[in-house]
Amino acid sequence: MDDLLKAIGHKEDCRITMSDAEVITSALVAAKYFGGNQEQACKYLRVDGLIPQMLSKSRFYRRWQRLFLPLLDLFDYLGQILKSLNSSSEYLLDSFPIPVCDNIRIPKSKLVREREYRGYLAAKKRYFYGIRVQLLSTAHGIPVEFVFLPGAANDTRGLKALPFNLPSHSIVYCDSGYTDYGIEDDFQKQENIFLQVMRKGNSRRPDPPWIAYIKQHQRHLVETVFSQITRLFPKSIHAVTLDGFLMKVTAFILVFTLESAFTFS
Repeated sequence: MDDLLKAIGHKEDCRITMSDAEVITSALVAAKYFGGNQEQACKYLRVDGLIPQMLSKSRFYRRWQRLFLPLLDLFDYLGQILKSLNSSSEYLLDSFPIPVCDNIRIPKSKLVREREYRGYLAAKKRYFYGIRVQLLSTAHGIPVEFVFLPGAANDTRGLKALPFNLPSHSIVYCDSGYTDYGIEDDFQKQENIFLQVMRKGNSRRPDPPWIAYIKQHQRHLVETVFSQITRLFPKSIHAVTLDGFLMKVTAFILVFTLESAFTFS
């Protein structure tokens, strides 16, 4: 964390006793081993002497809240490194929902109440209040870009929200929810990026069977990535503010990215 923060030019107050790298590391330890419970992670790191200058609970949370933008910049820098190492130039794009609360608990929700956060879980045939994560990963399932959108946002909105800072001639596999022929043509002409979207039965651009098979196979890979990320989540992610909720989700994604990219069997 310290090396990555230095690489993005992050500056911190010279008077602090606990560095920003240690704060982020504590949050990642919480995401990896304590289901996102930062208080337990901080106690563990302090008692075992791994971070002896651990802040108090309130001071730690205040420092953590101020690191939202540096945390996103850090992931963006890490994503650029991983893209440069991706020799296949193939990527996977899909979204997954993260409920803040179930539909029945909406009146008691304090994080989000706007209607745009009310999304639909087709697999479970029920509504939820929360966010959708648009995630771009390599063909090996390593996340390189992501963006948060309200729960009601459709997938084509993700095509406009993600930076798509990819090398020329990259191929991005998506499911049928990303169908937008105009955006596909613009990506190919202006960015030289090829969107390989799964076609619906009534599509005006049907695929030959062998292309449809390849797209379906790639879709299974990205679904595996989502299941591995959400496996880190607790039953419910505790947060007092929406930014705090998003920061915890970012920590889960960053932990999975680091583990996937730099763990060797």
